[in-house]
Amino acid sequence: MAETNRKIALITGGSQGIGAATARSLVQKGYFAVINYSSNTTAAESLVAELGADNAVAIKADASLVSDTVSLVDTVVSKYGQIHALICSAGRLGLQDISETTEAGFDSLFAINVKGPYFLAQRAAPHMPPGSHIVFLSTTQCHASTVTPEYILYVMTKGALEQMVRVLAKTLGPKGVFVNAIAPGPTATDMFLNSGRPQAVLDKIASFSPHNRIGDPKDVADAIVFLTQNQWVSGQVVKVNGGMA
Repeated sequence: MAETNRKIALITGGSQGIGAATARSLVQKGYFAVINYSSNTTAAESLVAELGADNAVAIKADASLVSDTVSLVDTVVSKYGQIHALICSAGRLGLQDISETTEAGFDSLFAINVKGPYFLAQRAAPHMPPGSHIVFLSTTQCHASTVTPEYILYVMTKGALEQMVRVLAKTLGPKGVFVNAIAPGPTATDMFLNSGRPQAVLDKIASFSPHNRIGDPKDVADAIVFLTQNQWVSGQVVKVNGGMA
C-alpha cells in the first residue's frame, strides 16, 4: 500500500473539463487526486505533471464498463486504503431525438451516464469512511423549461442520476457518507464547445444567464469542492448555472 496520510479523491473523467478542474481544486485543498481517464493518455499525463506526482496519479479505465469500475476501485483501495471523495465526472452528451434513437445508442449513453456511476458507487462505498462524499454530475437541463427534443436521452440519464442521489443519500447516510449532485448549466468544456454549435448559438446560450456568459469548469469545480467539505448537505442537487435556471 502506498504511503499517504492525505484524503484520497477518485475522479472519473478526470483528465479534462470539469473533472480536471475538480482535480486541481481538490489538490489545492490537500487531497491526493486519482485521475481516471478512458482514452486521452496525453491529457491525463499532462495533468499529473502539472499537479505533481506527489499530488496525483492517472489510471486508465472505461467508466461505462462495470468490470473496469471494479478494477479501478480495487486498484485505488489496494494502493491507498480508502476513498474519501468519489467524483463521477465521466459522461457523454449524446444528442438525438426519439426518431433518431437506436437501441445501441440508448444503451451506450445509459452505460456511461448511469450504469457506470451506479456500480462505481456500489464498489467504492464500503471503502469510504465516515465523513466521505460522493458527488454525481447532472445537468441544469433537468430543471429547465426550454429543453429541445434532441436532449431527451441525455436528460433521461441525468434524471436517473438525480433519483439515485436522493435514495443513496439515505442508504449511505447511516455510515456517514454524504451523497449529492451538481447540475451545471452550459459550461466551457470540450464536450460543450465542440458540439457543433455555431458561435451565434453559443452567444445566445450565454445571454440566457444574467451574467451574460457560460460557466467555466472551475465554477463547477468550486461547487464540487464545497460539497466535499460540507458535513450536512446530503441528498441534494445543486444547480450551478449563473442564475440561468
